[in-house]
Amino acid sequence: MKRKFAEKLKELRTDAKLSMKGLSQATGLSTTAICQWENNTTDISSDNLIVLAKFFSVTTDYLLGLED
Repeated sequence: MKRKFAEKLKELRTDAKLSMKGLSQATGLSTTAICQWENNTTDISSDNLIVLAKFFSVTTDYLLGLED
């Protein structure tokens, strides 16, 4: 599941034509954290997962790879 999240996050970010820094500025999340999530080096908190889901207008289940 962790790998799926990293892939979904990167896909959504690149589809939105955002750099990691751009996503950071738009969401208030740190660029370092976004990089770590995309590289599977750290887990995301539920609060930050919700921030990303709202920003991309998707469900948390979608981000986690539990639904298409």
